[in-house]
Amino acid sequence: MADAGPAVVSASEANRSFSSLLRQLSQGQHFTVHSHGRPVATLAPVVAEASSRAASRRALLARLAAQPASGEARTWQRDALYD
Repeated sequence: MADAGPAVVSASEANRSFSSLLRQLSQGQHFTVHSHGRPVATLAPVVAEASSRAASRRALLARLAAQPASGEARTWQRDALYD
């Protein structure tokens, strides 16, 4: 079965049923919002890519490893953090 594309919803309906749209978005549904019969926005679920997240993590860890410590002496005790 072919994908019929995003569902069309009016701006006023999107405003009235925003919570319902968010639930549907979390389940993978896409919407095109129309105002006065013209498309003005697309609502789509966020797609978190594992490879992108892993690449970001590697870049952060590499940057932190290359960053020198401040070199300042520690003047506080760990227990003081919990007072």
